[in-house]
Amino acid sequence: MKIPILVRLAFCTLVLASTVAVAQNVAKPDERDFNVRDFHFKSGEVLPELKLHFLTYGKPQADPSGRVTNAVLIMHGTGGSGQQFTGKGFAGELFGPGQLLDAARYFIVLPDAIGHGRSSKPSDGLHGKFPHYDYDDMVRAEYLLLTEGLKVNHLRLVMGTSMGCMHSWVWLETYADFMDAAMPLACLPVEIAGRNRMWRKLAMDLITLDPGWMNGEYRQQPYGLRGARAMLLAMSGSPLQLYKDYPRREQADAYVESAMSRGLADSDANDLLYQLNASRTYDPAGKLADIQVPVMLVNSADDLINPPELAIAEREIKKVKRGKFVLLPITDQTRGHGTHSLPAVWKQYLAELLDKSR
Repeated sequence: MKIPILVRLAFCTLVLASTVAVAQNVAKPDERDFNVRDFHFKSGEVLPELKLHFLTYGKPQADPSGRVTNAVLIMHGTGGSGQQFTGKGFAGELFGPGQLLDAARYFIVLPDAIGHGRSSKPSDGLHGKFPHYDYDDMVRAEYLLLTEGLKVNHLRLVMGTSMGCMHSWVWLETYADFMDAAMPLACLPVEIAGRNRMWRKLAMDLITLDPGWMNGEYRQQPYGLRGARAMLLAMSGSPLQLYKDYPRREQADAYVESAMSRGLADSDANDLLYQLNASRTYDPAGKLADIQVPVMLVNSADDLINPPELAIAEREIKKVKRGKFVLLPITDQTRGHGTHSLPAVWKQYLAELLDKSR
């Protein structure tokens, strides 16, 4: 039966109004810094003081033995920050009253990883002399934030998007008994190779081979930064939705200029170079069989960074004793790699994971 357009419009208005109302019911997060003295990196380098910026919702709760029972760690992607999870599209879908990660019930921690957001990063002043961190360093810093800074000795859930997805696998293998469950979103549990490594190397080369880079001591952003940002833009979108949204050449060109302008406004060449290079040592494949807690890996079929035709996720998740892989089909709701930050598309699988890991 065809639904009259006025009824459909009324329904959409009602849904929109309820979504906005939910988003408004999510309180503002607390925002703080945690400082670590003499942080030692895997490279052997030492930073006299490492600052980790973070946001939190809710309060920690512990059982009679003192174990924290309601802490949730959510980690962002390359170039992002914890702030990206505070909008109505994420917090408004998950953190509101009665929602899956209701901030009245859970203690939600949103860190800015090393080299990102308002945490310590090359552009703070060290430039190319900043320690060459990798994912292991970033996860260990977050562990120190939780255990020493927030006195959290256990996590109900580890969740991450893109780079944070990969950090979830590092958490699972490095701190195996620290969490009840994990939900990696938009990544693969193997070494970054093939096209995924190629586009990263191309982006890094665009920066370092630019004469204006000057070994990281540039006085203005090298032009190669624009090319590196372009690589990110080209890989992150959904071909279907980009065509639907920008079906004319003039529209596509205008979108590129607008997106590049926004991306370059708050971007730094050294920061981006370090962020991309941090993935160089990532390779969790060898220890997947050791993971004991439930894991829900979710990718989307229109993700160019983790394309489904590789069939890697299906193969590797079989090694995880309590693992499940979900490939979201392409719909008008998916947005390529960025689907990882749209819980409206995948939150039913989060509900399943929370239920099976009680």
